[in-house]
Amino acid sequence: MSGTPGRAAARGLEPGRLLLALLIFVPLAALGDWLRWGALPIFAFACIAIIPLAGLMGEATEHLAARLGAGVGGLLNATFGNAAELIIAVMALRKGLPDVVKASLTGSILGNCLLVLGLAVLAGGVRRERQTFDRSAAAVGSTLLALAAIGMVIPALFHFVAQGAVARGTLSAARGAVVERGLSFEIALVLLAMYALSLVFSLRTHRHLYAGQSHAGAHEPAEPGQPLGRAILTLLVATALVAWMSELLVGVVEEASHALGLTQVFVGVIVVAVIGNAAEHSTAVLMAMRNKMDLAMNIAIGSSTQIALFVAPVLVLLSYWIGPQPMDLRFTAFEVVAVGLAVAVVNLVAQDGESNWLEGALLLAVYLLLAVAFFFLP
Repeated sequence: MSGTPGRAAARGLEPGRLLLALLIFVPLAALGDWLRWGALPIFAFACIAIIPLAGLMGEATEHLAARLGAGVGGLLNATFGNAAELIIAVMALRKGLPDVVKASLTGSILGNCLLVLGLAVLAGGVRRERQTFDRSAAAVGSTLLALAAIGMVIPALFHFVAQGAVARGTLSAARGAVVERGLSFEIALVLLAMYALSLVFSLRTHRHLYAGQSHAGAHEPAEPGQPLGRAILTLLVATALVAWMSELLVGVVEEASHALGLTQVFVGVIVVAVIGNAAEHSTAVLMAMRNKMDLAMNIAIGSSTQIALFVAPVLVLLSYWIGPQPMDLRFTAFEVVAVGLAVAVVNLVAQDGESNWLEGALLLAVYLLLAVAFFFLP
């Protein structure tokens, strides 16, 4: 989870020069929108521009967390750890695109569980027989992911039952829709409460489980931190620019997906979902290559947990104030099954406390299979 010390330490790495060079796409996206270059160039430029901005936000957040203490740091990580995805989703809600929002949430969970973790395990295990990590910490993350899967299954099952009641005439369609939204609202509150408890677990009562992660780089020379004012300014400016780029991206997503011959679900699950996490993805792979699988596991599983237990519930609550209508947590049957499969596979990899390159290849294979299925999904 993003509030854990391990993930905080990992995200504190300076963004690479190549990542910062991608900032050129911020003015390019703005220029494309102003000169009306078309949906595809604007969509591509905005997607690429969000990647370095998300990296800068993560870096500034970690500098603030290091200066303000673990408790405040956990809150900052919870708020800004997946801010790029949250902002993109908020803009999509304002545009009345709840399907794109839910698809991007599904894609973020699948991408972190399968793509990021798979790349990290594969890259870290290529030159090693096996890598080890803390089983207890990984088990906590896997259990929280299982809770997230349950939170997706219940609304889908309830909708199936409610549809049967509507068909029998014992429940009106309008009343069923109201009840479903109320169920999603209450599930969102439960998920948020569990996320808060998970922060208490990792930062207070069981912080010793993450001690190895937080001190994994203790032997390396510490990098000087940013001044407090500079970190705050960087965070504010990057957040504003991400909001701007997200608005441009969401504004052309329908036209761009049509021009590419792709469904909005595929764009949301695969393209948009990967963009907001791209900066962190490289960090997870780098940590695994340095034989720090605790950090890599924490980044991959923790980011999925935060999406499911923090970002999704927050979007449900926000949807009552923005957008044409409140958002629910009723995902499609295929999305529910896909997340369930991803959680099951991650549990299999994490249960023994060690990994090898073949497990990474298997995780990537599952992701590719699901991506192909989403591509052909009508």
